[in-house]
Amino acid sequence: MPETPANTNWFTYFPQNYRWSSAIVGMVSCARWGASEIGEIDQVGRRLAKRLGDDKAWFREWVRMADRVRGLGMNAERLKNNLTAASCHLRACCYYQMGERFVSPKDKKALLAYRKSLDSFRRYVRLVDRPRIEVVEVPYEKRKKLPAYFVHAENTKKSKPPVVVFFDGRDITKELQYLRGVEDLIRRGMSCLVIDGPGTGEAVRFRKAFLRHDYEAAGSAALDYLETRKDVNAKKAAVMGISLGGYYAPRVASMERRYKACVAWGAKWDYYETWRHRIDVGFQTELSAPGHHIMEILNADSLDDVLVKLDKYRLDGVVQKMRCPFLLVHGADDTQVPMKEAHSLLKAVGSKDKTLKIFTVKEGGAQHCQRDNMSLGTTYIFDWLKAKLNP
Repeated sequence: MPETPANTNWFTYFPQNYRWSSAIVGMVSCARWGASEIGEIDQVGRRLAKRLGDDKAWFREWVRMADRVRGLGMNAERLKNNLTAASCHLRACCYYQMGERFVSPKDKKALLAYRKSLDSFRRYVRLVDRPRIEVVEVPYEKRKKLPAYFVHAENTKKSKPPVVVFFDGRDITKELQYLRGVEDLIRRGMSCLVIDGPGTGEAVRFRKAFLRHDYEAAGSAALDYLETRKDVNAKKAAVMGISLGGYYAPRVASMERRYKACVAWGAKWDYYETWRHRIDVGFQTELSAPGHHIMEILNADSLDDVLVKLDKYRLDGVVQKMRCPFLLVHGADDTQVPMKEAHSLLKAVGSKDKTLKIFTVKEGGAQHCQRDNMSLGTTYIFDWLKAKLNP
């Protein structure tokens, strides 16, 4: 696939390759939450420098680093150094998934790496001292379940604190979502259900839960599950989505009125038109994952079939129904999603309480979903949620 160069407004490890650079800067920005070590990233980057754009080399080198760090974690486990082990397993999970995300279609090696990533994260859950995380299953449709993590609120005396349901994007997963500041969210007195919805992560790879336009099916399932728990206030629940989750969350909040607040972490407006353009130009545009990945998550037979399946992925006519407080966060230099989509979405949303926060190049956080300065995005979002849910 022809690669698009990155512009110079952000840290680009591989200036000639937007996709690879966006992956690297995402890992660097999430280092503060345990996603990576800059030395490990640089070791992999140096080995990849002469293989620019070779996704097979990308997968091989990141799995190589993940295996190495996982090995350190397993050794620390044997020595009962649990916190050291937890830290290693969390980084290994990130490296496995960041390597696997560029394999399309998924093959046996990719799926094995992904299974290792899940095992690594579960080891982290078991070994870390905080936060308190549960591996849970959310009932979804007939005899199906969506995999999720329930992360308990901290710094609150409430026995039933508010909760945020956090959906992923096209190529983000619940593990990578967790590494985008969930620890800081729960420190503000809110619990968080981090979930692989239809079309993403473990749900699509191993459970054949493919992407669907009516994402309120997953949003309602999440709330139904939360209502069964005695340690959370499901009547004070917000829904948040990152990247393509900027379609999921507004759709959910518009159709499922039980949610009391909604965050679109990155704008989406007409996803059909987005992909019609991407296909027309042969994917020679800014993408964070291989273009043909869309076929897998939609269970489409061809790119023509992709467009048929995406025909209903439009928010116009839907978000006018939203009534809860709404926050849209977007980057001024987001070349994956034009600014006009953010303005179209905000204008159409029916909520009286609605906010558009745009991060500029000068202040940072101007790239897609603030991957160039994740802390700016997360602190703004989490403080807004705290104000709306009043934990």
